[in-house]
Amino acid sequence: MNLLFVASECTPFIKTGGLADVIGAVPKALAAEGVSVRVLIPAYPALSDHVASGNQVAQFDDLFGGRARIVAAQADGLDLLLLDAPHLYDRAGSIYLGPDGQDWHDNDLRFAALSYAGAQIGVGCLDNWTPDVINAHDWQAGLVPAYLRQHDGPTPPVVMTIHNIAFQGVFDATRLGALGLNADMFTPDGVEYYGKISFLKAGIALSRKVTTVSPTYAAELLTPDFGMGLDGLLRARQSDLSGILNGIDLDVWNPATDSALVATYSAKSMKGKARNKAEVMSRFGLTDGGGPLFCVVSRMTSQKGLDMLLDCLDDLVGHGAKLALLGSGEPGLERAFIDASNRYAGSVGTIIGYDEDLSHLMQAGSDAILIPSRFEPCGLTQLYGLRYGTLPVVARTGGLADTVIDANEAALLADCATGFQFAPITSTMFAHTIARACTLYLQPKIWGAMMRRAMRHPVGWDLSAAAYLDVYTAAQES
Repeated sequence: MNLLFVASECTPFIKTGGLADVIGAVPKALAAEGVSVRVLIPAYPALSDHVASGNQVAQFDDLFGGRARIVAAQADGLDLLLLDAPHLYDRAGSIYLGPDGQDWHDNDLRFAALSYAGAQIGVGCLDNWTPDVINAHDWQAGLVPAYLRQHDGPTPPVVMTIHNIAFQGVFDATRLGALGLNADMFTPDGVEYYGKISFLKAGIALSRKVTTVSPTYAAELLTPDFGMGLDGLLRARQSDLSGILNGIDLDVWNPATDSALVATYSAKSMKGKARNKAEVMSRFGLTDGGGPLFCVVSRMTSQKGLDMLLDCLDDLVGHGAKLALLGSGEPGLERAFIDASNRYAGSVGTIIGYDEDLSHLMQAGSDAILIPSRFEPCGLTQLYGLRYGTLPVVARTGGLADTVIDANEAALLADCATGFQFAPITSTMFAHTIARACTLYLQPKIWGAMMRRAMRHPVGWDLSAAAYLDVYTAAQES
């Protein structure tokens, strides 16, 4: 099977979140299933070297305001198709936001171009390769099936994957013509969404199959609380909706070989974890209080529930625990955690920003990782935590509920607990669960068994890749 991924980011080339990790890992797992995958992403400045060394395989005389081409390149085990359109992507800073912190004014054109290029590849614009199936990821690729509907001739089926339904790509209806969409596309069965255009809604409505990144999130999306205005459409498409759990790249995330650590370790020999803990404590200016070291590696947004963590800091510090936080996002949360680092000096440390190597070190050196998300389609940081024996403390939602086994009495008696869950998702229950973790940490035999069990928990892509292949096959047959 030939499969085309269309996405806005891909690890290790360009990353703002978990989407990039998925796009960088799944094609490699699918290759083991005999699938030939090519990944179409924009040629941002970070990819200029790969554009220079690649081969042009297609060109567009006018792609939404300028000349463009597709360049094929191989890098990091991936077959890339780079959409080289300088008028759309050759910009410094964030791939989504301008210098003022707001969305680029032409994001609709920038990602319509990505979708249009994906559709053109689908109908044969490359000389020697045509996909049997296209997998469009998130709103930035949501118009792929819309452009294919406008093609006069056979087209491949599209599978739409929702990584986070909170981001829907909604634009004014007056942009229909500028986006190259026919008037008959602006209907409830097409791109129209409450009088506007929604890229994600178009992808859900017009694709053959729809997937999302965990079974629990797939069920949650059918409800008004989580569907964010698209729950009715998703209920109508429920028979075509699948929840397939994300995995992680086991080569990149491996405590036995990770070059970002000061000492490697494994489930059989955990000695190196203590050296990593000492390094994390030093980096964040923390002193030993006898309790566990909790970490947070996260975007700082209300979705991630970090305001609830602020409410819990008195309790956390009171248990002798420490907190190391790495992240950036909402200015108010950034300021609040910087203030907390001053108020709880030696117990709370905050670094604003993102550092990939430091995130690996924190996973290795912490005792537990806190993920109090109000909603979480899948989440990857809890999977990294499991892999590194850093027990996740998670809200019971989405993929967090699907991947962490709570250390309740039954699970402890059955020797199957791998972390901690809490619900309802409130500050009170979060504080209670932090206290549970601190209590168990003082029982080294139980804590050590949970660490080793977490490290053995399957978090790779093997099972999920097979499930994706089943969906692609069903899309071809339906």
